[in-house]
Order: sequence, then structure tokens, then C-alpha cells
Amino acid sequence: MNQPILHTQDLQIGYKNAIASNVNLSLQPGKLVALIGANGIGKSTLLRTLTKIQPPISGDVYLGGKPISDYSSAERARQFSIVLTEKLPPSNLTAWELVALGRQPYTDWIGKLSDVDRQQITQAMALTQVTDLADKRHFTLSDGQLQKVSIARALAQDTPLIVLDEPTTHLDLVHKVSLLRLLKKLTLETQKCVLFSTHDIDLALELSDEMIVMSPQKTIQAAPSQLISDGVFDTIFKDEHIVFDVGKGKFIFRNL
Repeated sequence: MNQPILHTQDLQIGYKNAIASNVNLSLQPGKLVALIGANGIGKSTLLRTLTKIQPPISGDVYLGGKPISDYSSAERARQFSIVLTEKLPPSNLTAWELVALGRQPYTDWIGKLSDVDRQQITQAMALTQVTDLADKRHFTLSDGQLQKVSIARALAQDTPLIVLDEPTTHLDLVHKVSLLRLLKKLTLETQKCVLFSTHDIDLALELSDEMIVMSPQKTIQAAPSQLISDGVFDTIFKDEHIVFDVGKGKFIFRNL
């Protein structure tokens, strides 16, 4: 197995009280990894802890084999990029200029873009299929377009790991499928690891290489097929009307 981009050791997350303990994860190059769990289980808290936005209660996060605390903020910006659920405030920036913000960790003190920077921006927009939006202003973009532009910005940052918090929120089914297929394509073509949290479990089951399942009892990482055979999906929801059908490989509603 390759050296993981990021891994954790006995991580305990939360604020004053722990909401998840003994979290041991490993994020490998070229993998699309979905983070799932019920509302309020701690998915966003886990992502914030993995990216050092929030400190752990105990345990360790390692980035490239070193404790994440050994990196400066500038060094971390070259190791992972983040797309959070909070939208950027409306601005007059063009889509191209929004994507160009991803090159900030590499520019000089006046923010001048080099030829390499421009090449990365162009490539990121091509990979995310937003080249035709380059001259459109931020405030004119739809939610789906803005989400793709945000991913292009993260891709332009050229980090081994891209972390997205609920990237399919506010998108219709067609755009959800399109976005997750895009993320899968990016992992295959760039060998980056993409970690994303989602409530779209059925889509994640179809497209993800691995899944991280958070339940009140524990947090488990494995391939979807392994999680299904181990009966892990039966532990997510405390509702007798929502059950996981192993044969169909999806959640179904019963006795409504």
C-alpha cells in the first residue's frame, strides 16, 4: 500500500465533549472517499479536525507521515484544499478569477500569477468543465456552476488531497450525479484523493472507492462492498422504517 496522504491515530473529536472516539482513517492517492452518517453525528466536525480548523480532543492527525501540527498554514495549503458548505459572499469576480484564488499558496507577495499558475488554472477549469464560464461574474452563476468553480479552485491549488463538505447540497438529482461523476473522474485522472461528506448515500455507494461511516458506536472506513457484507449500514439510522436492503444495495422504506 502507498504512503497515505493523511491518516489518523486514535483520534477523538468534539468540543467539550467527545462525539467520536478511536477514529483511525487512512486516505490514499487516487481514491474517492465518501463520509456518511446521520444528521448531527459529527461529519463536519471530523472534516474540520482533519484539516486543523478545529483541534482534536486527543489523538493525532498525520499529513504525509508527519504530525499536521508540524506544518505551517502555508505548508498545509500546499497539501490539501478545502471546499466548505459556506458560500463565498457574492462578488464581482469572474469565474476565472475565483479559480485563480487557488494559486495563492504559490504566488509571490504581490500575488502575481506566473505562466505555471495560469496553466494550472486553465487545466483545472478544463477538468471541471467550466472553461465556458471563465468570463461570467460570480453573482450570475447558478449553485451548480458555482460548486464546480469552487472545485476548480481547489484543483488549481494542486494539492494531493481535496476535502469537500456536502458538495451536493442544494443541487438537483441530475447535478448531484454529474458532480459526483466529476469527482470520480478527477481521482482517476489526477491521482488526488477526494474526501467528501454527503447525505446522498445511494450515490456514494455507486461511485465511491471507499466510505467512512460514522455511527454512535464507531467510525469505520472500508470499501462499499465490505461495509455492505459487514452490515454496517444497519447502524446509521435509528428508525425501524429505514432499512438497508443488501440485495438491492440501497436503503428502502418499510411499513410507512
